[in-house]
Amino acid sequence: MSQETTDNAKPDQRSADQSTKSQNAFKHVAIIGLGLIGGSIASALRQQGSHLIAFDVVAQNLADGLRQGVIDEAADSVEAACENAALIVLAVPVLQMPALFQRLKKLDGIQGKVITDVGSVKGRMLESLLLDGPLLTNFVPGHPIAGSEKHGVMNSDPNLFAQHKVILTPHAETDTAATISVAEMWRSIGAEVSEMSPTKHDLILAQTSHLPHLLAYALIDSLSDRGDSFEIFDYAAGGLRDFSRIAASDPTMWRDIFSSNKEALLDVLDRYVAELAELRNMIETDDQKSVHGILDRAKSARDHFSQVLKDRHKK
Repeated sequence: MSQETTDNAKPDQRSADQSTKSQNAFKHVAIIGLGLIGGSIASALRQQGSHLIAFDVVAQNLADGLRQGVIDEAADSVEAACENAALIVLAVPVLQMPALFQRLKKLDGIQGKVITDVGSVKGRMLESLLLDGPLLTNFVPGHPIAGSEKHGVMNSDPNLFAQHKVILTPHAETDTAATISVAEMWRSIGAEVSEMSPTKHDLILAQTSHLPHLLAYALIDSLSDRGDSFEIFDYAAGGLRDFSRIAASDPTMWRDIFSSNKEALLDVLDRYVAELAELRNMIETDDQKSVHGILDRAKSARDHFSQVLKDRHKK
């Protein structure tokens, strides 16, 4: 088994041709965990003609999914949901993956089904799964770089992944055909697919997602702890609103992410704290030249980032 794809690029450089959509080959799909991401995947695939069956430990999520037309069927167990599925999508918090994976391994015919996940941490998750034996060769770890501060199946959006990146991190024994089929599924709903190692994925996400969420939660918690917090929020301008938006995300999910990727997160957090201390010292000593230099470099970097996003959405 190999994690090489059909092109000749290196694993950390492979990406999809974004000019056309691929065709989703999965006619029967099981979603385990019917929240925003699981529901949005279900909604997108159902629009393409796939039959969607889901299981969630919260019965109301399944009822909402049926009422909203996100899924076709609600199962009463993981096993029932996966029985006839060609593709199984695990959309649960990362710390729940080991127990769920053990249940999947016991299913008859599991090697004939393709399995993927949507978790924001890969390295620690794969290590945890390996503690209970070899990984299934049909398991393709994945992570869509898309989401919202809103959560729950009621906020499902079939267009959530359009023009957003999805990172696949196949393990050493992942079957090539399984990887290709999962990549095609994501492309079929408008995503741009790339592959990289689990370690690189976790380092990148620690910087681009996990740290910003941590800072947003910490800032809002700090401001809300003040006696005049209501007045502060009443007069808050767009900057606080825009930055703090992500602090409305699911606390359980982000608690698990911070714990699962703590090494990479602490590394980038320590660097940020050190640089913040330097900036504090510049302000205290009225070193306006150095402060301006930081602000100017940050503005240039943000302008470049904005242009990249604009160019991407023009495609």
